[in-house]
Amino acid sequence: MPQLVAALPAWLQPAALLIGALFAALVVHRIAWLVLRRAAGRIQRMPGERAIERVRAPSRWLLVAMALAAVEPALDLPARIELIWERVAGLLFPALFGWLVIGALGIFNDAVQAHADISVADNLQARRRRTRASILYRIAVFGILLVAFCMMLMSIPSVRSIGVTLIASAGLAGLAVGAAAQPALKNVIAGIQMAFTEPIRLDDVVVIDGEWGRIEEIRLTFVVVKIWDERRLVVPVSKFLEQSFQNWTRQTSQLLGTAFLHVDPSADVARLRAKLEEVVKANEKWDGRVLGLQVTETFADHLELRALVSAADAGRAFDLRCDVREAMMAFIRDEMPEAIVRQRSHVHLDRTVRAG
Repeated sequence: MPQLVAALPAWLQPAALLIGALFAALVVHRIAWLVLRRAAGRIQRMPGERAIERVRAPSRWLLVAMALAAVEPALDLPARIELIWERVAGLLFPALFGWLVIGALGIFNDAVQAHADISVADNLQARRRRTRASILYRIAVFGILLVAFCMMLMSIPSVRSIGVTLIASAGLAGLAVGAAAQPALKNVIAGIQMAFTEPIRLDDVVVIDGEWGRIEEIRLTFVVVKIWDERRLVVPVSKFLEQSFQNWTRQTSQLLGTAFLHVDPSADVARLRAKLEEVVKANEKWDGRVLGLQVTETFADHLELRALVSAADAGRAFDLRCDVREAMMAFIRDEMPEAIVRQRSHVHLDRTVRAG
């Protein structure tokens, strides 16, 4: 290759070197990409070709930049052009390296997401892996972007001191000091803490601010809760660490559900209990764990009965409770009308006996 370039006219040699470097970089990238794609197809835990596409573009441009940097000394550029070349390379290489590392982390995150199936009934471990991987991925991306930006600044002598200051302020001590004054930074720290303490996970059923919903997304600084009526509640991460909320799936997806009935004091509770067992056992939403009917309160004009049932998850528990209420009220209406609450009045007759 050097001999072929030397045989060319002097004015054509720089262009030949650049074209040769570009061609060599693209050929090496193509070969490496074919090898990587074949290797990914043989690894069971790899998420597939679509995921490894994340590193295709950054690796190509990084190889091109490295090839151009390798032939730059042979180009014999003027001092001014060489200075511009160095400045551009100082900005370009950190950006390309950061892009490549973020792509590689994205492949790992995709692999975790693909193999953590949350569609199964007992999906606690899958939700835990997905949540932790998602939060740590976003934290890592934030850190890589910060480091890449600082390295780009440090390549410029006039602003190198700014880059050094940013790197120093990115330490844990700087984050801890700035947390009280910076709400965004406070939520970043809360996101890091959430990744390890796991007060919530993806697809958890929660009640927060009086709203019932599922955790749809966990970002670095906020959480998106999908409300049952398709609305989205956006909550700062720090709120889940500082305030109380209900997590219905913290340890397991299984839940107990209640349905309250109000019946006349003269109602036959044993008969209602037998009907409840018949209704619940015939319902496919019941998981077979808990079933009972109890008198939880007595009032002057009615009894309060609590039907306690169990289901595999929050959605089935809610639907089962509705089915139980509907079936029991229909039974009372059609076959036990005496159990319907009646208002009783006391009539006092004042008899006056007149002497005649």
